[in-house]
Amino acid sequence: MLTVITFLPLVGIIAILFCNAENAAAVKKTALATAFLNFIFSLRIYFGFNPGTAEMQFSEKAAWIEGFGINYYVGIDGISLFLVLLTTFLTVICILASWNITKRLKEYMISMLFLEVGMVGVFISLDLFLFYVFWEIMLIPMYLIIGIWGGPRRIYAAIKFFLYTMAGSVLMLAAILILVYLNFKVNKEVTFDLIKLHQLDIPVSAQLWLFLAFGIAFAIKVPMFPFHTWLPDAHVEAPTAGSVILAGVLLKMGTYGFIRFCLPLFPYASHQAAFIICSLSVIGIIYGALMALVQSDIKKLVAYSSVSHLGFIVLGIFAFNVSGIKGGVIQMINHGLSTGALFLMVGMIYDRRHTREISEYGGLSKQIPLYSTFFLLVTLSSMALPGLNGFVGEFLILVGAFQYSKVYAGMAVIGVMLGASYLLWTYQRMICNDLTNPENKKLLDLDRREITIMVPVLLFIVWVGIYPKPFLSKINTSVDHLVSQVEEGRKRGKINEKKPQKSFYELLTEKEEKK
Repeated sequence: MLTVITFLPLVGIIAILFCNAENAAAVKKTALATAFLNFIFSLRIYFGFNPGTAEMQFSEKAAWIEGFGINYYVGIDGISLFLVLLTTFLTVICILASWNITKRLKEYMISMLFLEVGMVGVFISLDLFLFYVFWEIMLIPMYLIIGIWGGPRRIYAAIKFFLYTMAGSVLMLAAILILVYLNFKVNKEVTFDLIKLHQLDIPVSAQLWLFLAFGIAFAIKVPMFPFHTWLPDAHVEAPTAGSVILAGVLLKMGTYGFIRFCLPLFPYASHQAAFIICSLSVIGIIYGALMALVQSDIKKLVAYSSVSHLGFIVLGIFAFNVSGIKGGVIQMINHGLSTGALFLMVGMIYDRRHTREISEYGGLSKQIPLYSTFFLLVTLSSMALPGLNGFVGEFLILVGAFQYSKVYAGMAVIGVMLGASYLLWTYQRMICNDLTNPENKKLLDLDRREITIMVPVLLFIVWVGIYPKPFLSKINTSVDHLVSQVEEGRKRGKINEKKPQKSFYELLTEKEEKK
């Protein structure tokens, strides 16, 4: 089933290649049908998922490059389950949101479907080599989406996005190879199997360096302060669907990487680095909110709000307790829905007015009431109003952060207040003031396609806020297992630290004694 969900978009790509480029309707319908069918298939893993075990489910394993111990090995647990579902769901939404694309339509739809292959592959890979392949694959279509269909500074934004991510990827590749080499020295086996590598007792000196390499790659992807500067440019220049998929899914690969790789592989180093990571997270929360508060461009405002909201997720993860990590996982989904919806709303108003300047709007509730109502729900969701999805995740994160450090939790609350400030102030300026600009008096309200896009997203926003049990129950066991695994690894590392330690260089260069 996971293989089907991952590679079904390739079937759609082949079908699109045979479509006549001049027949835009056929290209759009083929892409939409493929994405929708893939979402329906992905629901199978939700209903077939057993929440009572932390073991990987729907696993598939086949030899790939046997000489190097590389396998096609995939599987999911409660942590990756909803990220796969979010990916397939938002792909459908993004293709619907791209209905007005006319420039090189075939190439655009192929890029969107190919991007889905890479994103799903990242979340299901249990082989480090396979993970890295999917990690790199999804860069190409995202680079093209920004660089070809983006705004006036699209080339600059696309290159900056690519270079930042590639810099982190190179570090991660080096760390993967060193990790495999250390396992070979201990177990005399070359393997990229993540589950086997979880059992490897990595020396403390090596953990710190490997965590740094993996951590920088994931911090760039999140992006954490101070690696965040590529994100506002990428969001502003990307087309609407590109911004939605970037905020909704691609940024989660960084936070997912921390959970799936850094914490279980390097538990002692994770605890040692927690002070720095949490400090940068809190700085990102407040800095992102302050930057959003002073933006005049609505899309850039939402981009900086992503920096702030993702700081909450990282803070929850590095609280090292059930509440914090559970809140971080559910907030990944919530952020994908809420911020994705904000970008959709920005794209819809931009299609009508072709400006993103907040000062150009005002009094929209009088002219386009349905749009204004949807915008209100999404705004309240993003500011974590009780009863909507954002509250569930942020509350759990703050509870976990409070258990870890009252200082960090208190500083994060400042970010919550600032978030309410810039979101409500933006809504007031755009929606609630007098309708004075004559251009706004010509605006039309949402059409059927736009309502079809927004209603499913809003339904999930309300559903998670009112009744989060179907979501939280699926992740409980996996999070409990992760927390206990990391705690055991921390204690083991603390004991090993007191023993004589070889340096990282000595570990890599020492020769085997000849018998």
